[in-house]
Amino acid sequence: MHAVIGIDVSKATSQVAVAVDGKVVQNFKITHDVFGFNQLNTVIMQFNTFPDIVFEATGVYSRRLKTFLEAHNYPYTYLNPLTAKKQLDQLRPNKNDLNDAKHLAETQFILKRAKSYVQNPIYIELQDMSRFYQQLNHDIVSAKNRLHRLLQLTFPEIETLFSTTDSQQYWEIVSLIPHATMAKHSRQTLSDTIQSSVSRQIGVARLTRLVDKLVALGSLSAPAVAVASYNVTEVRYYAQRLIALSQSKANVLATMVDQTKDLPEYDIYQSIPGFSDKTVVSLIAELGDLHRFATSNKLNAFVGIDLRFNDSGDYKSSGFITKRGNTIARKVLFKAISNIASTATYGHQNHINDWYQKKKQSSMSKGTKKIAIGAMSRLLRTMHYLVLNNQLYDYDTASKR
Repeated sequence: MHAVIGIDVSKATSQVAVAVDGKVVQNFKITHDVFGFNQLNTVIMQFNTFPDIVFEATGVYSRRLKTFLEAHNYPYTYLNPLTAKKQLDQLRPNKNDLNDAKHLAETQFILKRAKSYVQNPIYIELQDMSRFYQQLNHDIVSAKNRLHRLLQLTFPEIETLFSTTDSQQYWEIVSLIPHATMAKHSRQTLSDTIQSSVSRQIGVARLTRLVDKLVALGSLSAPAVAVASYNVTEVRYYAQRLIALSQSKANVLATMVDQTKDLPEYDIYQSIPGFSDKTVVSLIAELGDLHRFATSNKLNAFVGIDLRFNDSGDYKSSGFITKRGNTIARKVLFKAISNIASTATYGHQNHINDWYQKKKQSSMSKGTKKIAIGAMSRLLRTMHYLVLNNQLYDYDTASKR
């Protein structure tokens, strides 16, 4: 007897279809709580052998179901939404939750989908932290843009106080002196205010130069609003928010580094020239356990750099990447190629950079994006090989392969 349970997952409930030897014998709905999962557990336990359990990934909504199945050591097949759509489209004249669950169960007898690889929960935790880190990045960019807009009204010249406008010390000073009028106090008052309020001590000579420049900028400025304007309060708000966001971002990264140090991938990725702590933990978080990918081509598809071709008649396309995979992993890998190329100029040799530079020199095109994508593919292949064989990176060995 071959039993299959197809589950169509929604926000708070799931439609379940139980099929035995190709025929649906039971339909019911469960809630995503203890009562609902106990109901599902009772159905699973009625079979002498574990039934095939098939459901589609629906983001955070399917996480509770996954957690329940893993806690009970039930094997399951976790379908990519695009894969599920392609498999079920021809069977969906009338699409609804009940039919989707039935079709998931029925097609399992034909397609015989493989069981999903269950990762160590630490990889899921790291991915959640990585997504929060990316959200903090997004919030920082938004807050910086809003602060810039407000400073055009209160004290635009202060943006030239430092060489960059994204340091904590800059935001602290903006919070203290959000309007040009406030820079017209005595130099001693400004020095005392700044020194007593910034998080890091400033040397006397540097503080003097800073205050002199601040006074000069304040005397030149012609703000659009008065010092009593509510825009000044907004400037303070966004400056302080940027400080808090920056500290949260640093804390998340430190936690991720601490969590990944015991994983075998940490030392392996660290051995690759050009990889910083941030790159290493981001790739571990976004790529997860590479053992679940049978080949590096599957890893390419997961990231979204696998090639597709649109050929027709005499027209032959050069190929393009699908971009259907993990966008964050693609971004991290793209930056990693630049870092690898940069560190190679300081003597940190890498066979990826050797290939990258060779292709750049021989390419007739001005752009290097396609070459970088090719380098990303070779980097993923190297990482996949190193993890599966539990080896550290060695330039001499890699350059001979």
